[in-house]
Amino acid sequence: MRLCAGIATGLGLASTLLFLAASSEGAAAKKKTKRPATPNVSPAQRAASLRKVSDYLEDPPEQMFAQPGALAPAFEQLYRLGSQPQDPAPVHIIHFGDSHTAADDFTGGVRDLLKQRFGDGGSGFSLAGHPFLGYRRFDVHGGGTTGWQSEGLRSASGDGYFGLGGVSISTAHAGQSVFIEADCEHLEIHYLQQPGGGDLALYDYDQRLEEFSTDGPLGPGFVRYQTPASTHRFALRTLSSRPVRLFGWVADKDTGVTYEALGINGAEAGVILRWDESMLATYLQLRNPGLIVLAYGTNEASDPNMSAETYQPMFSELLQRLRHAAPAASILVLGPPDRWYRYRGVFRPYPGIDWVIAAQQAACRENACAFWDTRARMGGKGAMRDWVYAGLAQGDYVHFTSAGYRRLAGVLFADIMQQYDTYKKTRQELGGPVQDGSTN
Repeated sequence: MRLCAGIATGLGLASTLLFLAASSEGAAAKKKTKRPATPNVSPAQRAASLRKVSDYLEDPPEQMFAQPGALAPAFEQLYRLGSQPQDPAPVHIIHFGDSHTAADDFTGGVRDLLKQRFGDGGSGFSLAGHPFLGYRRFDVHGGGTTGWQSEGLRSASGDGYFGLGGVSISTAHAGQSVFIEADCEHLEIHYLQQPGGGDLALYDYDQRLEEFSTDGPLGPGFVRYQTPASTHRFALRTLSSRPVRLFGWVADKDTGVTYEALGINGAEAGVILRWDESMLATYLQLRNPGLIVLAYGTNEASDPNMSAETYQPMFSELLQRLRHAAPAASILVLGPPDRWYRYRGVFRPYPGIDWVIAAQQAACRENACAFWDTRARMGGKGAMRDWVYAGLAQGDYVHFTSAGYRRLAGVLFADIMQQYDTYKKTRQELGGPVQDGSTN
């Protein structure tokens, strides 16, 4: 196993770093919240609701995607992955979002279907340790000791140095550790390089492999390893009582697709604008994504500080920032699903979802990004009640059950593949990559 270390230069980061204590948000994230129980419905009512949901999904809107041609760069990467066995470059997909993403049921469903068709490229990037309650990834298992403090999260309070996923974990004590169990051929560790940073030892199971230091000029640090293709249990252990801040792991294979779910409970899209821009750009460039997916809007709809007038320019700025950082990537925005709220003991559709969807659609038009209207695809405004009664959504009328998320994932995958097959047919007719995005 060979070690390489790197830090991007010219990032314009500050010359000092305050080592932060645990934020109150991080502590609050550890408290369990109880969601309302799914309402009791008769077997006949459940069966009727299941039929209605099936009808919704089998009768899609006339246009499933807005600006579908924006997906052409990602489709070209998938096409080459499937048609050039002599040079099967992997395709990385990065999905940013809120609690719908953090639970990984929805993203895990899309990931499984993509890997079945295009091959398993590994788990890609995942957060270090277990930074907040509700974070999970079905394709990789990780955790750590209790001496780590989480920073970033939905408020992004602090210095903005949160890596690719908007979350970091820190400690200044020796003997703290994190681990990851993953099937991979390449390993990458993302951390904050900082003056006076501590030393780390890397293990694979019980074998000590390397030591490296996080000391150096302030900026995004990373180490890379090549390792035999198999299942590994990597662990990092701090060796001194000096500050260490970790962002995450990257576990890749030589070929296939990765679908990297980076969700934060309660997050709004604007949180990404509070991450250090240069650091995020550096790590995005390291991942070289073929597709960036954004799935926000549920929380913005009930934010009293948000409005359509302020949300659209903010969302447009976010799309531009991601486009600048990863110009070769396609960008797909998933609108928020239907959401209800309780008023005087009665659930009813949340009106804020309307302007969120409209603002996201407008920003996508302005910036040539694809848009998939989740609410329309699940049945339109008011459809959440049918999903709840069918046992496919939870009693809070916001989140889905595992079965509901997986069903929605299957629909998104099928819609994307329909566009991909159209792209592939057009490409074969033209004899080369489709440049005009004609996948309508």
